Amino acid sequence: MNRLRTRAVAAVAAVAIAAGALAGCGTTEEKTGTETPTAGSGPVTVTDSRGKAVELKAPAKRVVGLEWGELEMLVSLGVQPVGAADPKGYATWVTAAPLPADVKDVGTRQEPSVDSIVALQPDLVVMEAERDAPLVAQLEKYVPVIVTKGSDATDNLGRLRTDLTMIAQATGTTDKATALLAELDKAIADGKAKIAAAGNAGKGYAMADGWKQGSAISIRMFGQGALVSQLAISLGLTNAWKGEVDPAWGLGTTDVEGVLALKDADLTFFYNASDGDDVFADGLAGNKIWESLTFVKNKQVTKLPNGIWTFGGPKSCIQYINELVKAYGA
Repeated sequence: MNRLRTRAVAAVAAVAIAAGALAGCGTTEEKTGTETPTAGSGPVTVTDSRGKAVELKAPAKRVVGLEWGELEMLVSLGVQPVGAADPKGYATWVTAAPLPADVKDVGTRQEPSVDSIVALQPDLVVMEAERDAPLVAQLEKYVPVIVTKGSDATDNLGRLRTDLTMIAQATGTTDKATALLAELDKAIADGKAKIAAAGNAGKGYAMADGWKQGSAISIRMFGQGALVSQLAISLGLTNAWKGEVDPAWGLGTTDVEGVLALKDADLTFFYNASDGDDVFADGLAGNKIWESLTFVKNKQVTKLPNGIWTFGGPKSCIQYINELVKAYGA
């Protein structure tokens, strides 16, 4: 299940070690409204999440993105990637900033093709810190690479700002980045005011996704440090999940029995199932433990609209904020 399963494996592994208990295209000439803006022609030096100074002869225009959050940021900045990892999956999970139709598929996010990337003759490759060092080294033989942090459960909103700003510096789109972050700040401030005005400041919420293997259902909870959790907390809401999570993504994997820990009577439970595999509506139908939960009995379970990426950039964040305001701001 794309990042869902990949992230869950990483989250479970990290938590198990720590706690021992948890069972985590080329560019087109056609005008689309988001064309790459004209940038200066001078050299650019960007210091990435590794602390490495990456030198570019000029702001990058032909860019390949190997993660969906970074791809969303590129498109939101007006940079149309020439190559993307798993663009079909991106189209399913990310609707905030659609990729151009002619973007070239360079393989999966877990195993992108170095040959496919190099064949596009990009000015720059953007990837996340979690990808292994050998891939970075392979790519850097042929093309400059900047590595974003991707997630940081100690300050995911600050991390998002840093990653976006770095990509904008590399592509000559810093003005657009400033505007995007201002738009996000306004959405947070407005949303917080609406939720408070509705008398719902401090109300509890939970966020999850999940999958089914055989008869076993795994539920991945978004803890305090997950990006979307930090958005909800910024709106004045309270994350009801207090279980173990991994230190990078703020995610923790449990089963339906583990969800019994969510006892808040006012809790609203949100979940994501953009690929059509809805384990909450379908897989848990008739499950006595699930149906005994107060928020289930009170019909306070909300499926997010398809295509809101919970690991995305500012535009996905604003989509998520809008859904929380719908639930708590009325």
